[in-house]
This record gives sequence, structure tokens and C-alpha cells, in this order.
Amino acid sequence: MPASYQSVPMDSGKPEVVPSPTFREFSGDIHLDDGPGTRVGHHLFIDEAGQMEEEQKPSGDSVWRVLNERQINVNDCLFWVNNSTSTSTTATQTKSISITDFVSSSRAVGNGLFLGSGRSLASAGPGGAVLSYVLMGTVISSVISCLGEMTALMPVNAPIMEFPRRFLDRGVGFAVGWIYWFAYTVLAADQLVAVANTIRFKYHDEQGTYLEWVIGGSVHPAVWVSVVLIVVTLINTLPVKYYGQLEYVFGCIKLTFLVLLIVLMVILDTMQPLDRRYHTEPIGTKYWDSPYSFFAPRYIVRGPNDEAQREIRGSLGVFLGVWTTFTNIIFSYVGMDMVAATAAESKALSNAESMKMASRKVSIRVVTLYSLCMLTASFVVPYDHEFINGGGQTQSSHSIFLIAVVQGGLPAAAHFFNAIYMFSAWASGINTMYVASRVLHTLALRDQTGPEFITRRLRQCHNGVPLRAVLVTGALMCLGYLGTGSSGQRLNELSTNCTVSCLIVYCVVCGTYLGFFKTLNDVKLYGNTSEAQAACYDRNHPQYPYKSHGQWLKACYGLVVCTLLVLFNGVPAFLQDTFDIRGFIASYIGVPVFLLLLIGYKFSKHGFNFSQWGPEKSGDLRNCVQVTSEKRKGRLEFPDDGLTKDNIRELVHWVWVWTK
Repeated sequence: MPASYQSVPMDSGKPEVVPSPTFREFSGDIHLDDGPGTRVGHHLFIDEAGQMEEEQKPSGDSVWRVLNERQINVNDCLFWVNNSTSTSTTATQTKSISITDFVSSSRAVGNGLFLGSGRSLASAGPGGAVLSYVLMGTVISSVISCLGEMTALMPVNAPIMEFPRRFLDRGVGFAVGWIYWFAYTVLAADQLVAVANTIRFKYHDEQGTYLEWVIGGSVHPAVWVSVVLIVVTLINTLPVKYYGQLEYVFGCIKLTFLVLLIVLMVILDTMQPLDRRYHTEPIGTKYWDSPYSFFAPRYIVRGPNDEAQREIRGSLGVFLGVWTTFTNIIFSYVGMDMVAATAAESKALSNAESMKMASRKVSIRVVTLYSLCMLTASFVVPYDHEFINGGGQTQSSHSIFLIAVVQGGLPAAAHFFNAIYMFSAWASGINTMYVASRVLHTLALRDQTGPEFITRRLRQCHNGVPLRAVLVTGALMCLGYLGTGSSGQRLNELSTNCTVSCLIVYCVVCGTYLGFFKTLNDVKLYGNTSEAQAACYDRNHPQYPYKSHGQWLKACYGLVVCTLLVLFNGVPAFLQDTFDIRGFIASYIGVPVFLLLLIGYKFSKHGFNFSQWGPEKSGDLRNCVQVTSEKRKGRLEFPDDGLTKDNIRELVHWVWVWTK
């Protein structure tokens, strides 16, 4: 247990010993008891303990902490076991990982993979596409482990905004909050359009296969966007415990479909052809062998309306194909950062083991499943297929998985796949809107949403749900109507900008971790803390909540790669026959917007007194927790020597913990 004093670096840069929150065990969870919360302005900003007393009030400024492991960990676990009736310490800790994992996996598993993987295969080739998914997976995993370690040690609300305030600059936290809200709101709008596009399904190829959803195509897409927007908004107004149950079901369906998809792709690649199949013999490695290749040998330069303008061949073409695939794949991985976004509504906020397992499992699962999906599909569909190179009648016809089942003689399965795509986009729209509304509510709690009469309303909650924040987010999601035209170019440009905005957020997270890492080292160097308290900040201590080896190197790796992606994601705009000014602006507008938000914050606080515009960070290490159990969750430790029942039982339990 930590000591009763903590060091908080003051403005002078030298930590001073101040009273720290005390800890007590309650049903297996660690709860904070630090008196009144930190206040910004006149209202409560963060009150880890006080909020528990207010959580069941029908109205107020606080959301309710009612989400448990099976809801959070649905993604983590997608095979959740309901332990809600258990009162033992072990059972309570087992169900404390919360909805965070589940929401993050559910959001990450979306049409970025189902509909975007075809573009990745066409640009980079089979080997290049798989390699890109793996490499970008290591980048996003590095970001998530940075965020997970900080959140496990200091379980605060809205960590993506709070930690930059503490370890970089308060203005950075403000800017990150606003671009994070806007990015997720537009991504939610993009999901509405994805639903409208998938419901207008049509597939017609040269071999005579004709598939179509007649009713969906006969209705204007704006009607479908309106219907989906209303349903998504209504679901987000439900009390969060019901929302968590729905997300659990949605996540189970999505991850089960991914597993079945991988198995089906392997079967289509190796089985004897059916009567209706396009091939006369098993495909095997045909699309990886000559005349095909590991990388696509050319890069196709496309215009604003996706028309092919010219080809770039040779090593430059290979490089450009892989590089543009990197930015495409990042869109698929956006959403994994939700692992910490739902902390305010988690009953297990202070369970350090929960955040550790959530961060690790969501990274392992999503990256592994995505890479395997891409790998298995690349053996079944060639990278020069017409439909993934600009052909096809609708968005769903660009899906390599749908193409695979049609060519495999299972056209009826294409209808089922398209239904799953539509469902996936709808479910992703729900939890993307959820996160966006909570970010806006957190900004309101910090008096960072404009005039008081607006901020006061955005702070208000009903049954633990920030209804006005949900409605404002829903109003901005009307941007989805921009995507109902013939090309939807404007919404596509906004979506590109939002992907870049998320990359900026990831850069900030990695930079924040480096500041956090330095603060931990500084606290030990100053030597004005007790031995027990110093152990709280010691990453090598056995009770440190979550340590990833070489994490500061991972933070540097994530920072460098995300920065490079931000700087060079707009390369295609320079390659077109006529410079694509709209594409260039969409690719880079997020950078000046972030800087303007940061400058605006400094100006509002200090005016023209530029000497005060320097970094404002507290280096605050309050709310730290430690693991109270000697046995760490997810760690394999055999109780006996040799092959015994207890050792086998321990091995089975360890496998279950990591796979559930």
C-alpha cells in the first residue's frame, strides 16, 4: 500500500511533499479517498471518491459508474461470464475490467477492415498489405500501452485529455480534447453514411453474378442516414448500463464474425472447387506466386473522383503503394484508444489490473485478427481484381471478403456479409457517438465549451447520461448528409482529416508518456518521499500496476512514426496530374487547427503577455494506485514442480484469462 504522502512537482520544478489520497479495499477494488476533487472554476473537475456518492442521482453533472468487466471487456473478452452476483474479492476483480475493452474492440472492428482492406491489397500487394497491418499494429499498440500504463497508475477521468495537461501543457490538453471530439463526431457521421451505402447493395461481375438489395437502392440515401441517426442518438440516451449490455452483444457478434471469416477464407483457399466456383482447382498460393508478387509492382495515381490517371512502377511505385496503405490502415485501427475513454463510467476505475489486461488484450486481439483476416483473404483475391481497383457498383463490392465468397461459389453468403457490414457500421456509429459525447461532457466540466449558459447545460446529466452533449454531438453528425451525394467527396475529406487528427492525438499521447516517464525519474532523484511512497513510482516494483518493457522506446517509436504519417500523409495530392488542393487541405488542416486551439488557449489565459506562454504542467502524480494482490493477473506461475493437477489447472486458467 502506498504511503500517506506524495510528491507533486510545483511550478519551480522541484517536487514538494503533499498529502496524498488514502486507499482502502472494498469488495476487491481499490477506491480513492482524497476529499474534495480538483476544481476548475467553480465546479467539480475530478472527484474519484465524491462522485460515487452522486452516481445514482437522476440529475446532476456526473455520469454513473455502472459498467463492469463483461461490458467493458466484451472486446477483451468477447466470451464474458456474468459474475455480477458474486461478492468475493476474486470475482469482483475478475469482472472489473469494465466496458472499456469491449467498446474499444467493438469500435475498432468496423468497415475500415471490411471495406478498406481491398484498397490496401490493391495498393501494396498481398505481402505488403499484411506487412502494413502488422507494422501499423505495432505502432498503435505502442500508443495504447503508453496510455494504459499511465491510466493504470493514475486512474483519472478522460485520461487522453488529463495526462497532457499534467505532463505536457494545459493548452495541449485543451486542444487535444476539441480535436478528439470533432474527429470522433465526424467518424460517427461517416458510419451513418456507411450504413446508407451498404444497404444500397449491388454486385454485378463479368461472370454473370448479379446481386442486389432492391429496396435499399430504391430509397434515397439521405432517408437511411436520417433513420440511422435517430436510432443511434436514441440508443445513446439510454442509461449506460443498458448501453453496455448492447455493446456486449454487438462486440460478440463482430468478433465471432471475424473468427468465422478467417476460417472461411482458409477453406475457400484450400478446398476442392464447388460447381458454382470461378476456379477449377484449389487456389493455394497462386496470387502470391509469379506473375503476381509479394508487393504490388505499381502504384496507381487516382484523381479526386477515384479515376485512374497514371501508374508509377518500379521501387518508387512499391514504396508509394505501401506508404499510402499505412495511412489507410490507421483508419481501421482508430478506436482502440477507447480502452481508456470510458473510465468515468467504469466501476473498476481504480482496479489497476483491469487497465493492464484491457490494454494488452485489446491490442493483441485486434491486431492479430486484422492481420489474419488480411493474410487469409490475400490468398483468395488477387491484387489486380477490377473491383478493388476502382471498379464495382457499390461500396460493398469493394470488399475482398465479399468478392472471395462470390468467386468461391457462395453468392448467398455475400448477402449475409453485406448485412454484417451494415450492422458493423451501425454499431460503430453508436459507440463512436458515445465517446464523442463523453469527451464534450468532460470539456464542459472543465469550463472549456464557451459561455457559461452553454457549458452549464452541457454538464448536466440525466440518469447518468449527458443528454445535451449527446444531442449536440448528434446535431454535428448531420455532416453525414454531405456523404449522400453521388461522390460523397466532402465527407471523405472530413474523414481523412479526422484520421490525421487522431494521429495528432497519438503523437500527444506518446509525448505525454515521455513527460510522465521523466517525472517518475525526477521524483526518485529528489529523494523527499518516504520509502513506501517512492515504491509507488518505481516501475520495477512488483506492485507497480502495469509495466511494459522498453516502454519509453515504444513511446519514441510511436511518436516518430505517427509524426511521419502526419507530415507525409498528403503525398497523393502532389502526384496527381493537377495538384489536388482539396485533398492537400484535408490531409493537413488538422495541424494548424491544433496549433490555433493551443494558441487560443494561451491567449485567453495570458493575453499578450508572451512570457507566460511557456509550458504549464503540474507533473501531478496524485491518484496513484498499487496492486494489492501478490499474484498478478495474466501472469503464469506454477504452484508445483512437474506435471500436476494444480499446474494443469493453473495453465488452463491462464489461457482463459488471456482468451476470454
